[in-house]
Amino acid sequence: MLRTFRSSSRRNATKCRSYRNLHFTPSRREREKFDPTQVERASDEVDVCIVGGGPAGLSAAIRLKQLEQENGREVRVVVLEKASEIGAHIVSGAVLEPRALNELLPDWQQRSGHPLTQPALHDSMRFLTKSSSFPMPHPPQMNNKGNYILSLSRFTAWLGGIAEEMGVEVYPGFGGARVLYSEDKSSVQGVITNDVGLDRQFRMKDSFEPGMEFKAKVTLLAEGAHGSLSKGVIQKFDLRKDADPQTYGIGVKEVWRVDESQYRPGEVVHTMGYPLDWHTYGGGWVYHMADGLVSLGLVIALDYENPYLSPYQELQRMKLHPYFTKLLSGGERLAYGARVLNEGGLQSVPRLNFPGGALIGCSAGFVNIAKIKGTHNAMKSGMLAAESAYAALETSGTEEEGKPADMSSYDTTLRNSWVWEDLKEVRNIRHSFNTSLGIWGGIAYSGFDSLFLKGRTPWTFRNTSRKIDAKHTKRSSDFEPIKYPAPQPPLTTDILTSVALTATNHTEDQPVHLRLPEGTAARTSHVKTNVTEYAALLGRACPAQVYEYVEDEGVDGREEKGGFEGKKLVINSQNCIHCKLCDVKVPTQDINWVVPEGGGGPIYSECQSSLHIDEILISILLALT
Repeated sequence: MLRTFRSSSRRNATKCRSYRNLHFTPSRREREKFDPTQVERASDEVDVCIVGGGPAGLSAAIRLKQLEQENGREVRVVVLEKASEIGAHIVSGAVLEPRALNELLPDWQQRSGHPLTQPALHDSMRFLTKSSSFPMPHPPQMNNKGNYILSLSRFTAWLGGIAEEMGVEVYPGFGGARVLYSEDKSSVQGVITNDVGLDRQFRMKDSFEPGMEFKAKVTLLAEGAHGSLSKGVIQKFDLRKDADPQTYGIGVKEVWRVDESQYRPGEVVHTMGYPLDWHTYGGGWVYHMADGLVSLGLVIALDYENPYLSPYQELQRMKLHPYFTKLLSGGERLAYGARVLNEGGLQSVPRLNFPGGALIGCSAGFVNIAKIKGTHNAMKSGMLAAESAYAALETSGTEEEGKPADMSSYDTTLRNSWVWEDLKEVRNIRHSFNTSLGIWGGIAYSGFDSLFLKGRTPWTFRNTSRKIDAKHTKRSSDFEPIKYPAPQPPLTTDILTSVALTATNHTEDQPVHLRLPEGTAARTSHVKTNVTEYAALLGRACPAQVYEYVEDEGVDGREEKGGFEGKKLVINSQNCIHCKLCDVKVPTQDINWVVPEGGGGPIYSECQSSLHIDEILISILLALT
């Protein structure tokens, strides 16, 4: 199926190249602006189109094919994934609660190649001061007995293989760029993949191919936290009408191969305290994975106030704590990554269905912050959505032609499932830190609630201010700059050395996928506000050094005009590791993250650095060709 599809795609690309060659010459100056209304797009009709090849999307696809086998009615299922390979955009190192996996694939332990080889054997929680570490009691939700420590990227790739074996059409390198609406804009009818071969000025290069339409009876959005299509659909259909705004944390993590003397397979450690101050919610972790590997990292809530804070530098500072220096001494850092995660919990879950489709996984926000886990809930949501989609497809033949699929049963079944129970029990724990109780009060309340109340309270803490994370940021005049320690290789390094470990790659001379409103005035306003009031926050907050507010010495081709009092914004979009922090945290809320050309971005693997540089370059060249 995949080979046939690609051949079809090439035939349609030939049509588009013929069209293109009628309008411009190869000269860059004479390239013609791309007009999406004048291009012929290849179109394909499917039953279910799933945007996102993570655990939620793949679980939905597998469940649909199981229902096909059980009932005999064929269903064409397509999974679109913006990464070059399934799992490439999934940051490795996680603890998986196998509850949903046991339901989806009861025989998973007998299946070859499964990556659940390291059970969690020991839990602990530690409170860190600047130079010391103390054990502290941890909530029962953090008990990991029966769970597994694994590479989430490998787990996702494994699920992708199962989906393909069952007949799911999985297309990596195809990003869902736009929602395909009905003529009256009242329902979703599929998606359009991203246009390829445009330069930074949206002019058509010789390699131009227009995006393809996937017309679907049911569209499931499984893009992960703060997905670009999900964001638009939530707003268009007012899905958050009865829910609180979603809030986020940024997770920055590394994978190390540690010295044998420090390796304790199956150990799970969570930390609180240092390096964060008492105004900032967050914490760290250490997971001893299989094969001598250790995943470690730090999650920082994006409602932090101080614009001088750098999540990347906080992680580096954490590694200078004696607990971590001992752990990592003699070890080798293999991987680095970052990603925003949902922290809003039950209160921030929107209505899950819209005309013609639904939100699943982290597109909706099912992370259990007390457990620091969401994969089990994401997978179950995909399974429930698949069951509702299959039922909707069965009844579509008897309904009025053209009427969008009704996925409302999915919203109902999820709210009656164990996913809702999982989130309800811990609904007040994260939110207690944003009440008048403060951080200390939040620790006390969350401990009492998790140990004794277990969510059985008549109250629910709500985000009554309706403030999003960006609006919690205070002006730089309220703070002193944070003095972070200089890099101390190999334990700590500068940010670009870490970004090199992500194998991030984006095609040169493509439209910048981090969009500001068009026009010099909008860019000038952005620079003025962010530089003068927030000390150029994104220059520190971005964990990949994408944003730089630099001295304006003339336009160099990387940015538009629009500086302010000698400062200009440079967007190094080629560095982007798709974490979405900028879209969430920028105080001016004027940056819109959209998908770049398909296949771009990081290639996460816990063993990347074991490749020689020539092997990495060859891999990149092969991907480009």
